[in-house]
Amino acid sequence: MQERTHIGVGLISAGWMGRLHSRAYRAVPVHFPEIGVHPELVVAADPDERGRQHAEEVLSFQRTVADYREVLADPKVDVVSICSPNFLHHEMALAAVEAGKPFWIEKPMGRSLAESREIAEAAEAAGLVTAVGFNYRHAPAIARARELVRSGALGTVTNVRVSFLADYSADPLGVLTWRFLRDKAGSGVMGDLLSHGVDLAQFVVGRIAAVSATTETFIRQRPLPSSGATSHFASGTADAERGDVENEDYAAALARFASGAVGIFDASRVARGARAEYRLEVYGTEGSLRWNFERLNELEYADTAHGYRRIMAEPTFGEFRRFQPGAGTSMGFDDFKTVEAALFLQSVLSGRQLAPSAADGWSAAAIVDAAERSADSGRWEQVEGGGGRTTYDS
Repeated sequence: MQERTHIGVGLISAGWMGRLHSRAYRAVPVHFPEIGVHPELVVAADPDERGRQHAEEVLSFQRTVADYREVLADPKVDVVSICSPNFLHHEMALAAVEAGKPFWIEKPMGRSLAESREIAEAAEAAGLVTAVGFNYRHAPAIARARELVRSGALGTVTNVRVSFLADYSADPLGVLTWRFLRDKAGSGVMGDLLSHGVDLAQFVVGRIAAVSATTETFIRQRPLPSSGATSHFASGTADAERGDVENEDYAAALARFASGAVGIFDASRVARGARAEYRLEVYGTEGSLRWNFERLNELEYADTAHGYRRIMAEPTFGEFRRFQPGAGTSMGFDDFKTVEAALFLQSVLSGRQLAPSAADGWSAAAIVDAAERSADSGRWEQVEGGGGRTTYDS
């Protein structure tokens, strides 16, 4: 039997995303046995007692703590997952760098371009591999889309459409959690959803060079949360005291790619009826393709001889073969996180940046920053490109 390398895992924040990271680590040896890794869930930090209880009793962490610094100080911890709210990412990521711990962090990586740049530059200077939660790029249909575009099957890419529409904040009685506050979340739907959209576009097509954008906040006030309410799915009452929403519900942008292609992007967190309608469309001189997360195991493809044909994801698409035996049996959201965990652990073991990197997070933040500047100025704004080990061109 192959000998496995034990990697001690530390978790910061045991909410929904932290639980997903934990399940993904545990699934890696099942789906990627050739890596030869055994993730060991060592310690989880969460200030909430219920989160700590879940981490120990359900996720099977060896111990739990309230202070994340204890996770970083534990010599048994080799890697860290940072799944806390946005306003804590910068502090925690820099602390992980200082402790010499490779980290897997959720997006948006920082509340601003400055925070994201500092995180990426610190990790690069320390020689740490990283991972950022751009999980939609791990869909096997997206892997196939990238192959088609990068191989030239679509000819010269002329234009791209990306739309990330959701309704998770469409209820005006949804409470005013940290996600709606500028100092806690940074931007609104741009950091939360549009960052995924620009990552997909750059991963499949190439770098974005400039944007012209507009934003709007449609629900300008929300009920203040009751004690302990942290989820944006929580609802208040019509007579509750209200506070101001400080970031955008909707964003739309025109974009120019470095290749000369033109892009149209939009994102909403208040689009009634769109539960998770996340679309990527790429048009070229020899063909085009379309993908929608709500039908994530399908890719629509057209060439010069045929109109759109539905192609079901199958074992030759990305990592599909590791999860399902044949087309028609679907993968799901959690599987994408398992792929991401595997890429992160492979990056740690090999020292090569295979997972979506902190530099990728910096690049996405630079596009969001340019869009925010454009929404204020009313002009086209250049993207201040990030550096470091990006995976867009690999």
